[in-house]
Amino acid sequence: MSLNYDLNTIWFILVGVLFTGYIMLDGFDLGVGALHLFVKKDEDRRVFLNAIGPVWDGNEVWLVTGGGALFAAFPGVYATIFSGFYLAFMALLFFLIFRAVAIEFRSKQESPRWRRTWDTLFAVGSVGAALLIGVALGNIAWGIPIGPDGEYHGTFLGLLHPYALLVGVTTVALFAMHGCIYLVLKTEGELQARVRGWIRSTIVFFVLGYVLTTMATLLYVPHMTNAFKAQPALLVVPLLNLLAVANIPREAYHGRELRAFLSSCAAMAALMLLFGLGMYPHMVESRPLAEHSLTIYNAASSPRTLKIMLIIAACGIPLVLAYTASIYWVFRGKVKLDSTSY
Repeated sequence: MSLNYDLNTIWFILVGVLFTGYIMLDGFDLGVGALHLFVKKDEDRRVFLNAIGPVWDGNEVWLVTGGGALFAAFPGVYATIFSGFYLAFMALLFFLIFRAVAIEFRSKQESPRWRRTWDTLFAVGSVGAALLIGVALGNIAWGIPIGPDGEYHGTFLGLLHPYALLVGVTTVALFAMHGCIYLVLKTEGELQARVRGWIRSTIVFFVLGYVLTTMATLLYVPHMTNAFKAQPALLVVPLLNLLAVANIPREAYHGRELRAFLSSCAAMAALMLLFGLGMYPHMVESRPLAEHSLTIYNAASSPRTLKIMLIIAACGIPLVLAYTASIYWVFRGKVKLDSTSY
């Protein structure tokens, strides 16, 4: 096995880990936003906002870090995706901006109409961002028209095909489940009991989407199963995913909120691992001409660049982990509203 092969694979794993970190952390932020309008009292909505208030912006650091790692290691993929998906990414950016502004502006005035407006924008931004993240993943797996020049030869509407939208809806369901579990962890009393009752419904919503997506993948995206056909031992990954999902309502029922949240994180990590195993060594599948696909070889930086950037990543990622851990430690515990709360 050559050093070049090792570096390319290591960077494939590293980029996957960074985006998995984003999915797990900002996933519950977006999930809380998706559930925001299901509570009517102003105080309850403030609790929801303050449950994510201290951490939401730090969670998005993982998206920036993942994007930077993708640019450094696989500039060909970065160029094709960010140019071809330009309108989609601009829409994603606007959704993220709307929800960020809503968090900051909602409590600036006491007017019920003012707060309802920002509540709606917060929820729409959260659902819209989650949907587009899933649509992007669905298109990467399904395949997009890539020419011999590595450019995307399609339209924005072409990205909104049924499979991609199905993955998008499933992503919304996954984030709603994840956010619901996080809210159980951060709330107490009558509100916590009410949110705990939502867990089963969000799990059913997610499992339904997961089953439909799996069936569609087996029927219409068969290349995503090649790794599992070649190595049947890898089937342990979907099994672990199912066990993690099944453990969530069990832990929540017994009042072990942290274990339920960790089970949800494990389920999300397993899903991202399934996605990575199905894609490897491809980064972006080309359809209908598979020979134009972008892989960890033909879209990668030079071995020297990969080696230098790996050293930089080895120094920087522990700092990101330390920052994230410290923030969650400082703001641990149940949400308590005071004069400084949103």
